[in-house]
Amino acid sequence: MDENLMMIWQKCLQFMRDNLNAAEDNSDLKKLEKSFDMLFDKVQPLSLVANNLTLIVPSDFYKEYIEDNYLSLLSAALKKNLGKGVKLWYSVMENRPTGEEKPVTMNMKGKSVPTPKMQETMPQGFSANIVNPFVVPGIRKVNIDSNLKSDYSFDNYIEGESNKFAATVARSIAKRPGATAFNPLFLHGGYGVGKTHLGQAVGLEVKSQFPDKVVLYLSSEKFIQQFISAAKAHKQTEFANFYQMVDVLIIDDIQFLSGKSATQDSFFHIFDHLHQNGKQIILTSDKAPADIMDIQERIVSRFKWGLSAEIKSPDLSTRRQIIVDKLSRDGIVLPGDMLDFLAAEAKTNVRELIGVINSVIAYSTVYKTDLSLELLKDTINKIAANQKKVINIPYIQEVVCDYFGIKKEQLLSKTRKREIALPRQLAMYFSKELTNATFSKIGEEMGGKDHSTVMYACDTIKDVSKIDKEVKKYVKDLAEKIKK
Repeated sequence: MDENLMMIWQKCLQFMRDNLNAAEDNSDLKKLEKSFDMLFDKVQPLSLVANNLTLIVPSDFYKEYIEDNYLSLLSAALKKNLGKGVKLWYSVMENRPTGEEKPVTMNMKGKSVPTPKMQETMPQGFSANIVNPFVVPGIRKVNIDSNLKSDYSFDNYIEGESNKFAATVARSIAKRPGATAFNPLFLHGGYGVGKTHLGQAVGLEVKSQFPDKVVLYLSSEKFIQQFISAAKAHKQTEFANFYQMVDVLIIDDIQFLSGKSATQDSFFHIFDHLHQNGKQIILTSDKAPADIMDIQERIVSRFKWGLSAEIKSPDLSTRRQIIVDKLSRDGIVLPGDMLDFLAAEAKTNVRELIGVINSVIAYSTVYKTDLSLELLKDTINKIAANQKKVINIPYIQEVVCDYFGIKKEQLLSKTRKREIALPRQLAMYFSKELTNATFSKIGEEMGGKDHSTVMYACDTIKDVSKIDKEVKKYVKDLAEKIKK
């Protein structure tokens, strides 16, 4: 590499570092400088040809992060050290489709352009295609646990008017994963309506029909945890490489990516790689794509590329079929009046009713009591009564959101707008006052906030409620509603 070019680049870095926005205190400034050093430590100048400066960045994520956060500062540094009219290019060094030997170079706006003629060779240690650390030489795939449950097959999936369309599409995808127009398949609907079952059914069928394909199911929470661990260990590339070799990726409750910008960035690039290479993506959510708060618009637009299918609560007939099917697989037969009662009770969530059935059967076995409609009704009433007495963090969040007329995604987001920040602090306050949860646990349940944030919220509500009549009223009203 040209020593003169490296000296110029070092001067640019020093100028940028010296002109970082002054923080309110030294500790924040140190964090800002540390973040800056970690980012630009992995960025190097490649060439300077006819006023075209090309930088090597590890991935598209780095390029976009620089443009979003440091573009004006970088432009000022280049102008100071190289003069006006400098054009900035990026050589993105990450896995590319087979046969593409040269690095892809992009301009500031992200539009692909031909690679400019370079006078220098690639620096030692860099290559256009980084080796995937999860692939053993000579072996195309590695064996990973798909995390699929055998019970969640198409054979065990009861179809009705509420889910017929989604089930038909899912079966079509299972026959030709990644080759239909339904990519991604975005399944959305309420809790316990069968989204997870249907998503996993596709995975099981693909594994059955195409044994060589890599299928992976996981929750969005697991995905987030893995990304955080990878980021702490500086292994984001390995993290991305792992997911890029999956043929069918199924992620549950994708709405929990809300507010997690760094994880969203990583997911975006993984999504694009899989989609561009004909891999199937299946996502589930409790909301339609447009209704998920604090998700990057570019990700929401990709949710809409394939098919968004809503699964509604099953009707009475379908609920009865589901209950009969579940019980028969456990070797249990109930009389018609009990089945009718259960189907009528399970208006929205069949999953919880199955739990009630298991409780009734256990009760009758322990106390050697015959199953009866009266016993079934009595058990359900007792469970309902006990559930009303339980005050937990999700319940508090629900009451607070209902009181202020906001959505839970807003409550758990990072926005600092007062109309959201105050309800969030109140939810934290009552979570500490009315449950046994620790500050860390409350922070985790409130969208991944730090324990110090929860402590500050609790102290703030205590102090402000003593002098602010409006906040005092909020505390009084919510205390009554929550305890009811």
